[in-house]
Formats: sequence, structure tokens, C-alpha cells
Amino acid sequence: MKQIGWLCALSLLLVPSLAAAQSTKAAEDAVWSREVTYWKTVQSNNLDAYRRLWRDDFLGWPFSSHNPARKAHITDWITMHTSKGDRLKSYSLERLIVQVSGDMATTTYRARIVWVDPSGKEQIDSDRLLHTWRRDTDGNWRIFSGMSAPAGGK
Repeated sequence: MKQIGWLCALSLLLVPSLAAAQSTKAAEDAVWSREVTYWKTVQSNNLDAYRRLWRDDFLGWPFSSHNPARKAHITDWITMHTSKGDRLKSYSLERLIVQVSGDMATTTYRARIVWVDPSGKEQIDSDRLLHTWRRDTDGNWRIFSGMSAPAGGK
């Protein structure tokens, strides 16, 4: 009888932690889904949809910029390519760590990006990215800050 009591007590302790782990995993997957959306909007050159992924108070430092950037400049790296007639041919993402804490989340990953110019010549970039996402009152995750750099060595 004592063993049954201990098992019941133990299960009462484990159930909330399992539910919390499932909730955290769901939030991590939701944020990662937004990263995937980010790249889909870049590939389709849908700059309006891309801008909607960012908070108005965004501050970040893309490696394509010599200075930190605000939301007004988040599409500069895309238009730097598209203004020359380049298009994003393909990309692959290597999800590293997604960490959620309340209404904040950080994603870290590597991206391999293939741009193709009007003559068909490919340019391959490999980047490291970190985005901090914040869940707004409407429940949507938007990028609050971020930084990117060439992937270099692992």
C-alpha cells in the first residue's frame, strides 16, 4: 500500500513537469516555424510579409551592415541582391538551439544560402544567425533583436 502511495505522489510531481516540457517544446517549434517563414518570405521576395515578422522596436546587427540596424533597414540585405537581379535559388537551415523563456525566445542556427545572378552564376553564403523573438499581446512571435555572421569554422 505504501508503494502505491509513493507512486501516486511521484506521478503528481511528474505530470506538471511533463506538461511544462510539452508546452516548452510546442513554443520552441512555433518559434522555429517563424524562422522557416522568414526564409520563405526571403525566397519569394515578399518584403511586406518579411517586415511583419519584425517588431517595430527591433535592434540588431546583420553582418551585411557596418552598424547596428533598426527595422527600417531589415530588408537592405535582400534588396542588395535583388536590385542586381539576383534571386534566392535555395537555402537550407541547420537548427541548433531554440530556447524559450516566457514570452522571449532565442533561435540559433546556420543557413546555407544560394543566390543566382541573371547570368545563372551562383553565389553560396554560409551564415550563423541568432534571433531573439518576443511574443506580442496578439500571440504572434516577432523578432526583437538579432545578429548574423559568416559561418566560418564550426
